Amino acid sequence: MRSYGHVMRLASLYSGGKDSTFALYLAEQMGHEVPYIVNIMPEDAASWIFHTPNLNVVPLMAESMGKELVTAPSTGSEEGDMDGLRRALEGLDVEGVVTGAVWSDYQWDRMNIVCGELGLKVITPLWRKDQDLVMGEFLRSGIRAVIVGCYAEGLDDTWLGREIDADAVAELKALREKYGISIMGEGGEYESMTLDSPMHSRPLEIVSTETEWSRGSGTLRVTSARLL
Repeated sequence: MRSYGHVMRLASLYSGGKDSTFALYLAEQMGHEVPYIVNIMPEDAASWIFHTPNLNVVPLMAESMGKELVTAPSTGSEEGDMDGLRRALEGLDVEGVVTGAVWSDYQWDRMNIVCGELGLKVITPLWRKDQDLVMGEFLRSGIRAVIVGCYAEGLDDTWLGREIDADAVAELKALREKYGISIMGEGGEYESMTLDSPMHSRPLEIVSTETEWSRGSGTLRVTSARLL
C-alpha cells in the first residue's frame, strides 16, 4: 500500500487485539514509522475506552515486533482512561497516534480530545470502512488472531480460543443475519488476541489458559504464553 501523504513518526495504541494489530500494520504499509506501541492498563475490566483481556501478554508481542512498549495505568473510568492515555503519550517523540477504531464514535471522540490537547494527529486506517471489506483485508493480511472473549448471543464457549479465519468469519456473518452482531466485534460482541503477523519476528504460543464463563458470556484468560 503506497502512501501519498506526509510520512510520519507515530505511536500506536495497542491492546494486543486484531484491530490494533491491523491498524498498526496498515500504518507501516503506508510508509509511516511506528517505533512505539502504547498500552493503557485499566484496573476495571469494564473500561470505558480500552480493551482489557490478556494485557499481560502484550510485552511478548512488543518484543516480537521490535517495538518499544509504553504503558500507563488507568482506573478504567472515562476520565481515568483519558488521563492514562495522556500520561502515556505526552513526551513521546511522535507526530501522531494510530488507533484501530472502526465505528465507535465514543472511542473516536475521546482519543481525539486527548490527542488534540497534545498536538498529535490521529491516524485511523479502519475508521468508517465497510466491515465486510475490513474483515476481508484482515484475512488477507497474514495476521492471525484468536477470540478470547464472547459477550453476545450466538457466541458460546466453543468460540473461546478459536482462530478468526475464513470459516469463523462465515459463521460470524450467519450470526449477524440472525442476531445483528458486528462481525468485527465492534459492538463489544467479542474480544480477540493476536498470535502472529507480518510484523512479528516470532509467533506467540498460548501455553496455558483459564476459562471464565457465566450467564452466556465469558473470557479466555491466558495464564502463560511464549514466543516460538
